[in-house]
Amino acid sequence: MRGSRRYSTNTWSGDWQVLSSLLPYFMDFKLRIAVAMSCLVLSKIANISIPFVMKYIVDSLDTVQTQIVVLPLSLLLFYGILRFSSIILGEIRDTVFGRVTEHAMRQVGLKVFQHLHALDIAFHLSRKTGALSRDIERGTAGISFLMRFLLFNIVPTLLEILLVTFILFFNYGWQFALVILISVICYIVFSIFVTDWRTDFVKKMNEMDNKANTFALDSLLNFETVKYFSNENHEAVEY
Repeated sequence: MRGSRRYSTNTWSGDWQVLSSLLPYFMDFKLRIAVAMSCLVLSKIANISIPFVMKYIVDSLDTVQTQIVVLPLSLLLFYGILRFSSIILGEIRDTVFGRVTEHAMRQVGLKVFQHLHALDIAFHLSRKTGALSRDIERGTAGISFLMRFLLFNIVPTLLEILLVTFILFFNYGWQFALVILISVICYIVFSIFVTDWRTDFVKKMNEMDNKANTFALDSLLNFETVKYFSNENHEAVEY
């Protein structure tokens, strides 16, 4: 348990260091980020408003009250606009933010490349080119995943939970809102513990993947030597 807590603390501090180191690469696109976040908020508001419009449409079809079935075209049109807006705003958000993530990936990749060339020859003689190439590829791809997951999954979900909780509190009382909050908190705590637990397996998988790629690249770079000693089968078994 102590090791798990220490690992969890190191993980959280490392995550914050990664996020803080990425922030300078996004400062050149403040306007794009603001537009993307605005589209995100408007999209969530539209999604939450859709059930209410549907409620009014269904209520208007109550023949007990109206005696005549009259479909309010204005509500139906408003419902369609909300559905369309939630979709188109999401597409605009992805389009606007795409350039931001691509810029960050290029800049980070360039920094890593320059840093590798600045290292001494002893590092490069260790012949870990395969693992390095895999780490660079995994790291740059992880930037896009991290920022999109953080801004377009975690933040929107929290925003939607707050809006839904407020609606339940306003319409049905604090009991329903409290149940929602407790359920969400329990889910978040459970997700954090499970994520910490599975991170060890992901790290081991990445280490084995790095070793396999390093061995494969070294074997191919020394193709003539392998052929000369007829070591193809041995190399295949080792791989």
